[in-house]
Amino acid sequence: MAQQLNKIWMLAGAVFLGATSIIFPGFVQTSVSLPKQSQQPSPHPSASPSASPFKVERAPSKTDSLKALIDEVWQVVERSYVDGTFNQKDWKAIRTRYLSRNYNSPEEAYRAIDEMLKLLGDPLTRFMSPLAFKNMQIDTSSNVVGVGLQLQKDEKTQKINIVAPIEDGPAWKAGVLAGDTLTKIDGQKAEGIDVNAAITLLQGAPATFVTLTILRDGKPLEFRIQRAKVEIHPVRYQTQETAIGRIGYIRFTQFSASATSEMKMAIETLETQNVEGYVLDLRSNQGGLLYAAVEIIRLWLPKGLIFTTSRRSEGDRETANNRALTRKPLVLLVDGESASATEIMAAALQENQRAVLVGTRTRGNNLIQSVRSLKDGSGLAVTIAKWLTPKGRDINKVGIEPDVLVKLTDVQRRELIVDRSIGTPADPQYAKALEALRRKIGTVR
Repeated sequence: MAQQLNKIWMLAGAVFLGATSIIFPGFVQTSVSLPKQSQQPSPHPSASPSASPFKVERAPSKTDSLKALIDEVWQVVERSYVDGTFNQKDWKAIRTRYLSRNYNSPEEAYRAIDEMLKLLGDPLTRFMSPLAFKNMQIDTSSNVVGVGLQLQKDEKTQKINIVAPIEDGPAWKAGVLAGDTLTKIDGQKAEGIDVNAAITLLQGAPATFVTLTILRDGKPLEFRIQRAKVEIHPVRYQTQETAIGRIGYIRFTQFSASATSEMKMAIETLETQNVEGYVLDLRSNQGGLLYAAVEIIRLWLPKGLIFTTSRRSEGDRETANNRALTRKPLVLLVDGESASATEIMAAALQENQRAVLVGTRTRGNNLIQSVRSLKDGSGLAVTIAKWLTPKGRDINKVGIEPDVLVKLTDVQRRELIVDRSIGTPADPQYAKALEALRRKIGTVR
C-alpha cells in the first residue's frame, strides 16, 4: 500500500496531505436547473386513448452532468470556505464562467475544477478524482494489500519520493528506506506519473510480486517485493530501562482511525509496568483525523483548553474532560515534519504545562478542512476554519518552537534511518528527551 502524504488527511464522519480535519458531512445538492415538469394537469388516461399522460423531457446530457459536478464543487466552497472574500475574487462570476463552457469528458471537468479552485490561492482546498479519493480513504484505514510505502511527489522535479516504509511491511522488510526515490515500478518509469497511479501499480493481490527500482545516494537499487496485507499500526510502544529508571517510549506516526484505541492500550499497558514517565515521539507525524487528535490529547491532559477554531460564521472550542489515563512526566519529540493534528497536540500539552517539547520547530499548519464525497465518487477538500492554540496563537507558517532545541544534520538523520536506531541512545534528540524527562521526574519526586 502506498499513501499520498504531501497533504495531511483528516476524516470525521467515518472524517485527513496539509489540513487538520476531515468531516464527511454527506452529499451537497447541485444548483444546476434541469428541465422542469410541466405545471399543466396531466389529462386523465381515459380522456383520450392516444394521449400520453406524461410530458416527455430531455434526458440530461453528459455536459449537463459534468456541469452539475462543477457546480456542486462551487456550492460547497460558496457555503463553507474559510475566506468569505474568496481570495478577493468574484466567486459568483467564476461560477458563471465555468458553467458557460461545454465539457465532453470527466477529465475536462476535473481540470476545470482544479483551475477554479486554484483561484482561491489555497493548495489545501483541492479536488480529488475518484481514484485519488479512494486512495485517501485507504490512507486512514488500518490495513491494505500492497508493499507498505508512504509516497510523496516533488512537484518541482516530478519525482516520487518515499516518505517512509510502513514498519514491518513488505518494503520495510526488503530494506527500502525513507528518502529513497522511486524510479520504476515493474519497469515502468515513475517520474512524472501521478502519485495515485503509482499507488495503483503498487497494490495488487496478496502473494503477487512487484519489482521496484529506487535511487539511493545516486545509485539505482532493485527490490522484488511480495505484496501482502499491510497492517498499519500508528502506535508502537515499549518500556526502556534507563539511568533515570524504567520509562515508556511511544512512537506515534499518524492520527488514523485506530490511533485512539492503540494509544489507550499503550498507556494502560505501560502504566501496569510502573514506568516513571513517558517519551512520546511525534517526529514525522504529519497529522490525521481531528477527532482522533482530541480524543488522544484527552488521554494525557486532565483539564484545560485544547484549541479554539475560527471560521466565517462561528467559532468552537475543545477542552479536556478529566479522563486522562496518566499524569506522569511527559516529553514530546517533534521536528519539522510534525504538522497539523500533531501541532494541536504539541501546543495543547505545552501551553497547559503538561509536557516538555524537545527537537526542532514544527511545520506550522493550523488549517482545518472538510472532505466531502461528490456524486461521481470523487472528493473535495475545503478549508473551512483555522485553529488557535490554548493561548490564542496562530501558528500557521510559523510552527511551534520546542522548549529544548536539538537539531540533527542530514547525515545524522540518514544514519538513524539506515541503522533503525530512532528512539535509542544513538538518537541525539531522544537522548536529550531523556535528560528533560529526568528533570521532570526529579521535580515530581
